[in-house]
Amino acid sequence: MKMTDFFSAQVEREAPVSRRVLERVPEGKNAWKPHEKSMPLGYLSNLVAMMPAWIEMALTQDELDLNPPGGKGKFQTTPTPTTAALLKLHDESVAKARKALEKVNDEFLLTPWRLLFGGHVVQESPRHAVVADTFTHLAHHRGQLTVYLRLNNAPVPAIYGPSADDQRFG
Repeated sequence: MKMTDFFSAQVEREAPVSRRVLERVPEGKNAWKPHEKSMPLGYLSNLVAMMPAWIEMALTQDELDLNPPGGKGKFQTTPTPTTAALLKLHDESVAKARKALEKVNDEFLLTPWRLLFGGHVVQESPRHAVVADTFTHLAHHRGQLTVYLRLNNAPVPAIYGPSADDQRFG
């Protein structure tokens, strides 16, 4: 199996799972956070919604500087005001990932991609590793988001198995 086919299939498996979680994000609580050191609900939900587009970034850019000299600071996102807008952002992000994966081949996935901070390389990896890491990173933040849902008395959907609120299997 080609890596591009594997990653495309993974996008198709993970997109509906993330969408189910995002559908449950309560409106009007973008500033809520479980602890002063935690990220706000609106930021976290936007992060989960837009993370599939990171695949496009890894396949269309050679690098990302999280703190470019003379530029903006770290990654920022503005929370969406409604669930509908959040779902639209997610659907657009998934579409970007799909399109980017259609345009590359496995040979390209072996080429390097770099993460920089302040112009200094902090990580260099083959693009296939960056794409794979994006799915892991997404699962991590989506898991955080389910805890936020629980703490806000929002039902937690089935993800890879049933939850206390959703007995269907993933």
